[in-house]
Amino acid sequence: MKLPLHLGIHCHQPVENFYNVVDIAVEKSYQPFFELLLKKPAMKVSVHYSGWLFEYIKNHHEKLFGMMQDANRAGQTEFFSGGFYEPVLAAIPARDRKEQIKKLNGFIEDNFKVSPKGLWLTERVWDSSIIPDCADCGIEYVIVDDYHFIAAGFYESMLHGHFKTEQDGREMLIFPISEKLRYMIPFKPAKEVVGYLGEIAEQGGKSLTIFDDGEKFGLWPETHEWVYEKGWLNDFADAVEESGHSEFALFKDTVETVPPSQIAYLPTVSYFEMGEWSLFSERTNKMAEFVKETEKLHRDDTAKVFVKGGIWKNFLVKYPESNRIHKRTLKLSKDADKLKDARLYEALYKAQCNDVLWHGIFGGLYLPNLRNNAYRFIIEGEKLVEELDGTSYPSIEKGDFDFDGHEEAYVRTPELNFMFVSVDGGQLISVEDKANCYNFLNTLARRKEAYHEKMLNPAEPEETDPAEEAAEDGISTIHNDSRTDGDIYKEYLVYDWHNKNCFIDHFVHRFDAEEFRNVSFGEMGDFANQPADMKLSQAKLTFTREGGLYKYGQKFQCRVTKQFSFVNKGLELKLNIDSEFDEELDYVMELNFHFNDLENVLINGKTPDESEGADCVKIELAEKYTPSKLLLEVSGGAKLYSYPVFTVSQSESGADLTRQGICLLFPLRFRKHLELECRLSLSGE
Repeated sequence: MKLPLHLGIHCHQPVENFYNVVDIAVEKSYQPFFELLLKKPAMKVSVHYSGWLFEYIKNHHEKLFGMMQDANRAGQTEFFSGGFYEPVLAAIPARDRKEQIKKLNGFIEDNFKVSPKGLWLTERVWDSSIIPDCADCGIEYVIVDDYHFIAAGFYESMLHGHFKTEQDGREMLIFPISEKLRYMIPFKPAKEVVGYLGEIAEQGGKSLTIFDDGEKFGLWPETHEWVYEKGWLNDFADAVEESGHSEFALFKDTVETVPPSQIAYLPTVSYFEMGEWSLFSERTNKMAEFVKETEKLHRDDTAKVFVKGGIWKNFLVKYPESNRIHKRTLKLSKDADKLKDARLYEALYKAQCNDVLWHGIFGGLYLPNLRNNAYRFIIEGEKLVEELDGTSYPSIEKGDFDFDGHEEAYVRTPELNFMFVSVDGGQLISVEDKANCYNFLNTLARRKEAYHEKMLNPAEPEETDPAEEAAEDGISTIHNDSRTDGDIYKEYLVYDWHNKNCFIDHFVHRFDAEEFRNVSFGEMGDFANQPADMKLSQAKLTFTREGGLYKYGQKFQCRVTKQFSFVNKGLELKLNIDSEFDEELDYVMELNFHFNDLENVLINGKTPDESEGADCVKIELAEKYTPSKLLLEVSGGAKLYSYPVFTVSQSESGADLTRQGICLLFPLRFRKHLELECRLSLSGE
């Protein structure tokens, strides 16, 4: 019997990703793959496309969609289900989990006349709690990484087959993806890959699985030329067919003919790299060092058995911006269950798309357009909630919406909705233009990432045996590619010690704009990232913090009170500061905003540089790609300073420099007491 090789491709684009990006993926990767597949009758492939991408291809790339149908009729494909809008299944409520799977099941059944039995697990985030819900949707087997089994104590040599597991007596088959094949395909020469298949066949392997990103077949750097122009995929298909020891197989056929190897129980885990990425940056680097040293000592997979890194949900701890989005979808899910409206469910499911909630090799959370899309669907859904509930304005709801142990306030008005947090001194974290489903506070703080260390201190290249170097062939995978371009971005590796919200309270001896830009100023107060008491009275929201100013090794009592009231198309702030510190100092109010085209934001029709140090009774913020404009009015003779907020993140292309927001600073000199009024509203409507 030949070794069954399960070759699977997982293809996904974030919901409402830039259409030109999707079109390029079709041209470079998706369509060439199916063109070759149809020329190779012996080649069989399991296919998972996320629902939004499936629909886009059906509506805009009929030729490719027809190829998919042809391959299915020829018995060359098995379509896998999953959450329609590619959520992490373990991170959404059970009802949503089942409905998202059923929605993709329905699309596959309607267009390919087959009912999927296999499920692609988004980012291979495994938690056994999903088993009963998957089984209820007709799913019989799920794909995970072999690392899931290694983390449970299995040996790699045991993983050339599939397994059975259960939860509450509901059974499920699980197939481990070969990590070795994941790094070989399509990067190593076809004959080398097939040689490895022969080794597993000789050892008596029952089957071998490689199920990975379809984009690595043409869209990842260098892969289009390698896979298609230089013929890797053609050579690989021929080499498997001619091997004599292996053959392409579909999962549905294997489960009918090959019994499971044994029972297995897996921990809550994703693939190994995800465990690294989900840790705080210092932990990530220490983990990498520890694994490297352990591998030198043991020369086997001992490190991966005992070193597991973090879990996927730790991204919700690592990035407050991610947690806010996730918790807004949880609240929206509760509202949807109560109101039972199909439009509301659709907005909810789109908002549950996983990409925006985390960051690893791909941009994810660092991509402003993904965050814009998430908020677009959240705001769209919440507008429906207000409509269906008959909300009266202004409406102020208090509660611990983000599960951080501190209260937030969500304020609804006819034109704008606002969210405030008490954990950060009564700051504003969301300004939502309801007409355009746009959040002007969709910002991101600058945080230290583990890969920044490599940019600042590139490692010396390791010496390679000349004989091994001469034998090397193939192309590099993005997981070990050394391209970072980090040197040119070093000046932007600046880290915020507080979140980039609105109405942040700073106290400094003397304001210096450059020090604020570089986060090198000496903060005298404890207000920018510390909690305040929150009270609601007569549709007014008041935050009070009894904090301190620090100098000469002493603490001087200081009270900051911020009272917000809600007026037509905006809000008004009355700020009151009383301090025991009997010297002059500068209070600096910081506000951060997000626009679609941050490079071309104008302040009163001028560039930010032209507006530096200007008097600012009224300022209008605008750019042509964001539908609405913001008007900001500040009393007290404050001057305006600003700077663009850049982040440096890694991606499949190397290092990315991204504008995340524009920071506005309003310094005011005072002694002991200060009163300030501010109004924020939509402009010109």
